[in-house]
Amino acid sequence: MKLRPVLLVLLILSGFYFLTTRWAPSGAMAGLMRPGKTKVAANPDGSATSTTGSSMGDFSLTEAEAAPEYTSEEMQNIAVYKKALPSVVNITSTEVVCCDFFLQPVPQQGQGSGFLIDNQGHILTNDHVIDNAQTVEVTLWNKRKFKATVVGADRFHDVALLQIQGATDLQPATLADSSHLLVGQEVYAIGNPFGFSGTMTHGMISSIRSVILPSGNRIEDAIQTDASINPGNSGGPLLNSHGDVIGITTMIASNPNGGADQSAGIGFAIPIQTAEAVVRDIMRYGHAVRPSLDIVSLPIGPYEAQEIGLPADYGILIERVLPGGAAARAGLRGGNQLAYQGNTQVMLGGDLIVGFDGQPITSPQDLSNALNAHRAGDTVTLTIYRGQQRMNVKVTLSEARQTYSGQAA
Repeated sequence: MKLRPVLLVLLILSGFYFLTTRWAPSGAMAGLMRPGKTKVAANPDGSATSTTGSSMGDFSLTEAEAAPEYTSEEMQNIAVYKKALPSVVNITSTEVVCCDFFLQPVPQQGQGSGFLIDNQGHILTNDHVIDNAQTVEVTLWNKRKFKATVVGADRFHDVALLQIQGATDLQPATLADSSHLLVGQEVYAIGNPFGFSGTMTHGMISSIRSVILPSGNRIEDAIQTDASINPGNSGGPLLNSHGDVIGITTMIASNPNGGADQSAGIGFAIPIQTAEAVVRDIMRYGHAVRPSLDIVSLPIGPYEAQEIGLPADYGILIERVLPGGAAARAGLRGGNQLAYQGNTQVMLGGDLIVGFDGQPITSPQDLSNALNAHRAGDTVTLTIYRGQQRMNVKVTLSEARQTYSGQAA
């Protein structure tokens, strides 16, 4: 009796074996038991579809394309960082600013950033990063440290040129053209904020405007950005989406409620074209040589032109001609009528500059760009209005000697 269940199981198994191996291949279940040929086709989106035919119909299986590891935007960010990082340096400046209880000098260190511009070890940074420093030390991206010498500096533009000796395998930055920047362009800032080396932030150009530095000097065509810039970023590069330098980060608009200097979403950079002009002067003369008209001026727009009764809607009105300067030698005239612009005293009645070597001058930026394209000693042609009379005047540019109150040029 105990053998009956065992025999029954063996009988069932034998029948199943016979059915699947003998009868099914040529019977009605052959298509179900043995699938037909499988076809694999590639889809336009990169996925693949495999189709298997049988008497019961076609069965399709689509394999989805694997998601990319990084987005295209992330890949661009990574590429910019990899390209620019080897050129960025950390700058530590040391100066003696006070004495301790025993009247011994106490050194104080400052941190900033900079970037290599050639294989000879020249580094661009801000003047305020190394101002009054007794010693300057540069740390490269690979942690190698070098003593740096200050080749020259221009406090007016907040630009300084350093050099390190004995460094090999340097990777200088690529300098771009900053003369045609547009609001909305993507930018990147790399530096050492709060001592955190190799930090990159991302934003865009928010505006191109004239700004006044903490020193009181004015920078024309400064690049305003919302890329996060903090203490320690000063002197570092502002980059375009190709990883090329378009400016030197120089200052931030601090949050008045933050308690300490920190990013408020408004930072500024010096255009690299301006910095390059300074570098050329330092390399050639040992100091920055800025051409100047030696005037104090007032920008004029349509509103001011209508109120004053000027013959042109735009231009630069000469308020004051500095004695012995370029404008004075050329016979240009300043104002002789005291007036007020808000609470500010201005002098009206002077010559109105509307052209520079045939190019229209409609703003301080136009005049600054025209001057930066020349050197002290060059002779240029200014187109002016004297009263209602339009005339051309030859002016030999002089070397800027100091910072004047008002809008100096």
